[in-house]
Amino acid sequence: MAEALISPGVFLRENDASQITAGPITVGAALLGPTVVGPKDIPTLITSYSQYRAVFGTTFTSGGATLEYLTSMAAYNYFQQGGTSLLVTRVASGSYTSATSSTIPSQYGDGFPCFEIETLSVGDIMNNSFSSSVNLNQGTVLPSGSISNIRWEIASSDSGSGLFTLIIRRGDDYNTSKTVLETWSNLSLDPNQNNYIEYIIGDQKPTIRTDEFGANYLQISGSYPNASNYIRVKRVIMPTPNYLTPQGQPYTYYTASMPRVGSGSYNGSFGGATGPIYGCFGTAPLNMAERIPSIASVTNAPTTNIQGVFASNYSTAIDLLKNGDEYDYNIIYMPGTNAQNAQSQISTLLTNTQNRGDAIAVIDMVAYGQSLTTVTQLAQQYDNSYGSTYWPWVQLRSNETGKLTFVPPSMIVPAVYEYNDKVSAEWFAPAGLNRGGLPTVIQPERRLTVAQRNLLYSGKVNPIAVFPGVGTVIYGQKTLQAKASALDRVNVRRLLIALKRYIRQIAETLVFEQNTAVTRNKFLSQVNPYLQFVQQRQGLYAFRVVMDDTNNTPDVIDRNLLVGAIYLQPTRTAEFIQLDFNILPTGATFGQ
Repeated sequence: MAEALISPGVFLRENDASQITAGPITVGAALLGPTVVGPKDIPTLITSYSQYRAVFGTTFTSGGATLEYLTSMAAYNYFQQGGTSLLVTRVASGSYTSATSSTIPSQYGDGFPCFEIETLSVGDIMNNSFSSSVNLNQGTVLPSGSISNIRWEIASSDSGSGLFTLIIRRGDDYNTSKTVLETWSNLSLDPNQNNYIEYIIGDQKPTIRTDEFGANYLQISGSYPNASNYIRVKRVIMPTPNYLTPQGQPYTYYTASMPRVGSGSYNGSFGGATGPIYGCFGTAPLNMAERIPSIASVTNAPTTNIQGVFASNYSTAIDLLKNGDEYDYNIIYMPGTNAQNAQSQISTLLTNTQNRGDAIAVIDMVAYGQSLTTVTQLAQQYDNSYGSTYWPWVQLRSNETGKLTFVPPSMIVPAVYEYNDKVSAEWFAPAGLNRGGLPTVIQPERRLTVAQRNLLYSGKVNPIAVFPGVGTVIYGQKTLQAKASALDRVNVRRLLIALKRYIRQIAETLVFEQNTAVTRNKFLSQVNPYLQFVQQRQGLYAFRVVMDDTNNTPDVIDRNLLVGAIYLQPTRTAEFIQLDFNILPTGATFGQ
C-alpha cells in the first residue's frame, strides 16, 4: 500500500535500479584435428594446455624425427593468448579401441581380478604389454612404454577399512623413479559408499551412433561421469557391498576381494587396443607435406593426406558439432584442412556454422607455397558471413620441439580473437596494431606489398602483414560474405553472435510462461540494460526493442507466440583513414 502523505514535509525514498543482470555465459572455441592420443571423434572440453597435454598428447616420432601436430600447436597458442576453454575433437583414420588393464589381482591371487579399468585414449599407441624377461623392480623401463601411454599401480590396500589407493603412472617411467600422473586415494569396492571406485573415477563411455535420418550423435553408457584424464572403470568384478559390520569391522569373506598392493604380473600395463599409429614407432615418415615444407617439396600439389589423416575423417566430428544444444562454442577451426584438400568438409563446416548462428568458422584457402591469385580465386567460391579466411602462412617456433615451422593462419587467428575479446569485446575488430598483433610469429610466408594487400582484401581474404618496428599483424577483418553490408565485417558478425547468444539465454527462461504483459516486461527489463551496456562500450550506435501489443496481437497470442523485434545499428570500424594535408601560402589565415 502506498504511504499516505498528510503532513507537509520532505520524504526520501530509494529506488534500487542497480541490479546487475547476469552476463553472457563465457564460451570458447572448437578445435578439430589429429592428435597423438585421446578419444576419437569425441568432443572433449579442455580448460588448460596442461590438460590438453594429458588428454591428447603433444609430440610423436616419425621416421626418426620428433614431430608435433598442428592441433597441439593451435591449442598452445589459444591458451597462451588468454583462452579459457577449448572443445577439442581428435580426428583419425581407421577403427580404434581403448586399451584395458591387465587383470588387477585381488588378495585371492592373480587369477582372481577384483576390478578392471580401461584407457580413455584409443589406438595401438596405448598398448604397453610387459615382457617377463625384464626385471622392472630393478628400474628397467617398460619395453613398449612411452610418454604417450600409461600404467596403473595399487599403492596401498587396507583390508581393515576396505580402502585402497590407485595411481596412474606414465608409461615410460621406472619403478625406482615413478612419474605419477594421477592419484586416487581412499577408493572402495563397496557400492553403498560415497567413495565407491565407479563414483569417484567414473565409468561412462561415449559411442557414436547414427539415427534414422543419417545424423551422428553420442550415446553414453555407464552411470558416472569420468573424473580422470586417463582412465574409466570398465567393471568391478568383486564388489563388496556393506564391507563393514555395524560394529565397524570388515566381513571376513570380503577382505580377500581387496586389490593387492603392486602392479600385478604385467606391471601395470594396458593392452588390447587397436588402431593405426601412422608410423609413430615405425620407420616410414608420416606424410606431413601439408604442414612442414622441409619434409616434402613446397611445390608439391596439395594432397588428400592431411597430417596422416584424410579429409573424410573430419566428417563425423563436423556432423556432431553442428548440434548447438549439445556443444557450445563461438569459434571453430580445423588447421591443416583447406579449400584445396578438404573442399567438401570446409563447405559443410561453413553451412553448419551458419545454421547454428552462434559461431564463426576460421578457415584456410590453400596449402603452403601457393599463389595470391589461387587464394583469392578459391575465396570467391564461398559466400557466408559466418566464415573468415586469412593469408599467408606464418612461421612459429614450437613450444614442444623448439623447431621453426610454417603453419596455416587458421591455427593462430582464433587465439587473436580470444585476445581481442579479453582486452576489448567481441564487437571490436580483431585486427590492426592494437589487437591484431602476432607476437609469436617469426615471419610470414610472404611479405605483402600494399597492392597485394589490396587484391587480397577485395577478394575477401584478410592479409597478414609486416610493419617495420611493429612486427606481424592481421590487417583485415572481412567475412566471406559477398554482398556489401555490415555483416561483411568480422566485428559486426561477432557482435550479432554475442547479442543473439545472450538474448536467447533470456528468452529461453520465458518458454512456457504466461503470454502476458508481465512476461514481456520481464524480457525487456533484461534485454534493454544489456544493449545499453553494449552501446556504452561502443558496440552499437543505437538500438530499439519492441515487444508489446503492437506485435503481440490477440491472434498472435492465440497461436502461442511471443514476438519481439530488435532493431540494431552496429558500430562500424575505421578501416580507411583519409587525412588531407593542405599547403597554404605565407601569410594565409587558418579558418576556424
